[in-house]
Amino acid sequence: MAAETTRDSMRVEFYFDVMCPWAYQTSVWIREVRRQRPLEITWRFFSLEEVNRPEGKPHPWERTHAYGWTPLRVAAWLRRHDPAMCDAWYEAAGRALHVEGRRPYDIAVAAELLARIGAPGHTWDAALGDATTHDDVRDDHVHAVQRWGGFGVPLIVLWPDTDHARAVFGPVVHPAPLGADALALWELTVAYARVPGLYELKTPKTSDDLTYIARAFAPYLEARQWPTIQHPAL
Repeated sequence: MAAETTRDSMRVEFYFDVMCPWAYQTSVWIREVRRQRPLEITWRFFSLEEVNRPEGKPHPWERTHAYGWTPLRVAAWLRRHDPAMCDAWYEAAGRALHVEGRRPYDIAVAAELLARIGAPGHTWDAALGDATTHDDVRDDHVHAVQRWGGFGVPLIVLWPDTDHARAVFGPVVHPAPLGADALALWELTVAYARVPGLYELKTPKTSDDLTYIARAFAPYLEARQWPTIQHPAL
């Protein structure tokens, strides 16, 4: 078996949109796995605004400001200069929106978060003043859709540079498991990805589950300024 499938090391690509509360929980989990196992995460971008764009509405790269696309442009600029800073920005912006109920696409909130992670003071202006950050986000999004069949996030690609590469939507989980539970879910995810022809394994949500999710996502639901639009997945 190739080295990328051993317990000693693994590389994954994690596609995210700061807007998505489920992707944020999965990012908390994958960072916990990384804390316990040798795991290299490459953060890549996916736009829910684009994939769920109503007919006739401008593409997010055609707007001066967008709820999810703008923070992704900031992430793209940071990734060019320091991938670890991109990681830190997503962690800070995701926590702000999904835990604290704050809007990382607002310039004042973004400036505070960027200062907190030690990003250069001109990051916001540089990212939004550089039209090529649109290209970085769009290229990742198109790759996710065309190469991996992406329709939403979280989307994780295991062993991305090998013949064994496999994309997994999820795991969709709340709360993000920690400690031994995080590793157990990781082993399950890897095992899932190794089974050819396995496309879905899903737990139906009961009314109690939906009530729990609504309460858990309350900060995000109160902070967001957009309606839920979700085109059905194939």
